[in-house]
Formats: sequence, C-alpha cells, structure tokens
Amino acid sequence: MSLSGVCLIKPEYIIEEHQPKVAPDCAPAKDKEEIHSKNEGDTVEPDAKKPRLSKKEKRKLHGQNKSRPVFKQNKEKELCNSLINTAVGKELPTCNKQKCFFMHDIQEYLNSKPVDIGDQCYNFNTAGFCVRGLTCRFGKEHVTSDGFNIVNEEKQKEHLQIPERTVNQLSHDLQNLLKKRNYDFKFAEKIVRYNDLQKKNSTNSGSITDEDIIKTLSREKKSLDWKDKLLLSPLTTVGNLPFRRICKEYGADITCGEMAMCSSLLQGLPQEWALVKRHHTEKVFGVQLCANNPHLLTKCGQMLEKETEIDFIDLNLGCPIELVYREGGGCGLLRRPRVLEACVRSLSQVLSIPLTVKTRTGVYSTESIAHDLIPKFGEWGASMVTIHGRSREQRYTKLADWQYIGRCAQAAVPLPVVGNGDILSYEDYKTARESCPELTGVMIGRGALIKPWIFTEIKEQKLWDISSAERFDIIKKYVNYGLEHWGSDTKGVENTRRFLLEWLSFLYRYIPVALLERPPQKINERPPRFHGRDDLETLMASSAASDWIKISEMLLGKVPEGFQFLPKHKSNSYT
Repeated sequence: MSLSGVCLIKPEYIIEEHQPKVAPDCAPAKDKEEIHSKNEGDTVEPDAKKPRLSKKEKRKLHGQNKSRPVFKQNKEKELCNSLINTAVGKELPTCNKQKCFFMHDIQEYLNSKPVDIGDQCYNFNTAGFCVRGLTCRFGKEHVTSDGFNIVNEEKQKEHLQIPERTVNQLSHDLQNLLKKRNYDFKFAEKIVRYNDLQKKNSTNSGSITDEDIIKTLSREKKSLDWKDKLLLSPLTTVGNLPFRRICKEYGADITCGEMAMCSSLLQGLPQEWALVKRHHTEKVFGVQLCANNPHLLTKCGQMLEKETEIDFIDLNLGCPIELVYREGGGCGLLRRPRVLEACVRSLSQVLSIPLTVKTRTGVYSTESIAHDLIPKFGEWGASMVTIHGRSREQRYTKLADWQYIGRCAQAAVPLPVVGNGDILSYEDYKTARESCPELTGVMIGRGALIKPWIFTEIKEQKLWDISSAERFDIIKKYVNYGLEHWGSDTKGVENTRRFLLEWLSFLYRYIPVALLERPPQKINERPPRFHGRDDLETLMASSAASDWIKISEMLLGKVPEGFQFLPKHKSNSYT
C-alpha cells in the first residue's frame, strides 16, 4: 500500500540511488554544479559568498524566485521593423525615424542573421504569410535571397476567413487615453461613491444621479451555465494563451486569463494587457483581476467590459504572494472585510457580465473563514464562487481540504460554488463530486499543468496511458502556438522557450500510468528516481533544468550564449 507522500513505481523502472547520475548532453551555459532544492525542479547555482537568509526573509521569498535572468536583445544586430515584412513585388519602404538604433542594410542583416532553426515556418504554413518576415528564425521557405517576404495568397485568404483569431488587443488610441488619464471613468466613480454613502447611511447622494444608479442596480445581468463544467484555473505565468489553447483542445469548458493587476491595466502597460488576450477557440473566457481597493477594480471592470470581449470577470482573493498580500490585494482582502465588501459590491454593480470570486479558505490554516464569506458574496452581487481548499499560510504544502469545500458549498446554496485543489485524475474528480454533491463544478490548476489531457480523462472517465511521442507532440504543438502568439523571430523564440521551460517545471512530474504500482498518480506523491519505457520518456521525467533546456532545444534550437533558467514558481512542490 502506498505511504503518504510516496509514489510506488514498479521495481523494474526504479533507478537505484547509488548509481552515478549521467551528466546531461546539454547543460546551462555557466559550467557550474546544479544544486537541487527541496522543491523538485528548482535549480540554483552555488555561491559561497551568498549570505544566509533568516527564517523571516525566507518566508518573504517563498513561492517565487527573485532576480531571474532575462533574455535581452541587441538592437544594433536586429533589422528595423520598417524593413522586415515587404512582400515580393512591393517597393522597400524607408525608415522615417530620426534616431533608429536598428540595422537598415538588409543584405548585411541577412549575412549576419543566425542560422535558421528549421525549414518549416508554422505561421507561414497555417496563415499563408509570416508577419516576422525576414527576422523569422524559420524563414527559409518564405524569405527571398534579396530580402522580400513571400505570401501564399490562397492560404492567406483561407486564414482570413476567421478575421480575429486573437482578440482583446490593446489599441494605440486606448493606450494613449489610459496613459494620459483621459479615459472616462465617471460611471465607475459614481458607483463607488454611491456605495460609500450607502455604507455611511447618508441621505445626501451628492452629485450622484439616482436614476443612473437605480437603472444600474435593477438591470438584468448576463448569465453563464456553470453546471458540471470543467474550468481551467487562472495560472500566473504558465496559464498563457498557448497553454489555454492546449487545454481547450483536451476538453476544458471554461478558461480564464492569468491574474492581471488593475493598476497596470489602467496604466495601459502592454505586458499586462497581454494577459487579457483571448483566442477564438476559447468559447467561454474570463479575466481575473487583482487590486486592493474598489476604485481600481471598478474602473478596470468598466473599461474591460467596454473595450474587450470577455464573458466574466473573476476577483482574485487567493494570491498568496507576499508583495500582493502586504499591499492588501489577493488574500490580503480577506483580512479587510469592509474593503472586501466594497470591492465585490462596486465591481458587480458596474458590470453587466457575471462577477465571480476565487478565494482560499482564509489567511491562516487555523482560521477558515470562507464558509462565512461565501453567502455574503452572493448578497453583494457575485454570480459564482470558486473555493481553493487551502489557506494562504499553507500555500501548496498541504492537501486541499475537500471536506471544507463541501461545507462552503452547503453554506452558499443557491449561489454556485466550484471546488479547486489537487485534481489529477478522473478518480480524484469523482471522489470530489461524490463527497461534495452541492458543488456546481470543478476547477483544475496544477493538475492541468502536469497533464493537460486530464480534461479528456474526466470526460471519458478513464486513465490515459499516453506515450512519450504523444506527449512530445503536445509540447511541439505548444511551441507552434507560442511562435504564433509571441512571434517567430529571435525575441519570439526566446519568449516561447522561457514559457515552455516554466511549463516543463510542472510537466516533468507526470508519471506514466504503466509505471505505477497502484494507479492513478496522486498530486502529493513524490516518486523515487525512475526511467521510462524509452529515452524520451526518461528525459521528460527529469527534474533537472538542464534537461528541460535540452527538450526546448529539440524544437527551438540552441539556447543563446550565457543562457540560464530558474523557474519562477516553487508551487510545484510536493507535500
């Protein structure tokens, strides 16, 4: 029988610990010994001069890796954007910038450009053209020797039948309005002021128009069907658009973007707006917002409903990151009940689409408060609540408490409640639904990162003994989606690589069904070192970042000189 936290592997696949570890073919650029921390997949380099951290300092850094290396591009070696995408038969344009630091000699650029990674460009083959043109790292089939970009007009016409494959782009005009603070937020401001006055039991409504507020409060909200749906959790960093596309293909019903900070969205920052982009295959899609006050949330809600195509907005009450918590956002709102009420009420009132709330059990493991809050969320205007069965204090170090999740679901009736935590198989799903019959649906986070085909398993009520070749095809598909989303030039390739490596820091934890003594795999069970049924399966099971890099190089070419990788999250720990 399996012991708690120990995964039993069939003896013939176990690697004896006394056997020397084989050095990987491809290691990170700095030739130093890798030290594996207690959290599998976290690799750091030794530094004798690095001071020891106190327990308090370690707690502050828990859950994320600081000062991670970032890939930087040398502008002087890159071609000017005005020249990269000139179709065959067109005249080369002239750069009109007074100070442009990029290259303008096409032949010089083509001669100095790194060797192409592959012969086939995914974007050209699917769309009939590649917007990265001459800078594409797979450009052999669509770049001419004299620097023009070939277009397959027949394929392009077919591709353009879906006019907006990715929506919710930040337009130049909207960005200017936000940066110059000229966006009209009067409606949101009215809502917040109205709630402030209501809280103070004031009879004087000031400059608020009663008619506007009454019309807002009495309007009928759009509704969504949450019943028996499988939801993909909002996953910071790893829940990007290419990954969500993979999950959709394997059966996820509802998807949600990564946690977006309201303050950054309202400043018009492109990197934050990238988190609200939606692929056309995401039939029901939401955006998760994080802020520490109703003013930011309400303004953001008003703007997103008007400027983007989304089906719901989710309020983050579960982020445990120290910086967010200390500023009063995420889990920090759970210890500020008055502000929390104002946030939910105001955001709900400004929206005509559903407002959902995702929360943990509470801040402390000894003090669960979600069962008291969830009924109030319904009174304040929430349309659905997701309960993650752990406290902020527990992070991912304890199993999700599904008994408590069931208690919350009972307390919330008729408000729909979705459960979240530790679902890694159909058996886990079935146990959760049977133990909590009042639950409306289930949300899956780390389980989808470890095996995105979990949605198929649940819907088909089976365990899928997926082969290493099939898993590699999924990774290859993710890379193609990444090159479409982030671009196929050097910058896009390295962005795709970075996010792929982040995903691989979870994906390696999958244990093939045929190797298990007692399937299915449990999310908290740490296996002994094992080898797979073939070399690829063994490589995919490696917890070494150097092997994840090796997998990335199989699809994206050699890493740049000086490349290093350290996972952002430490939440892939076992109990």
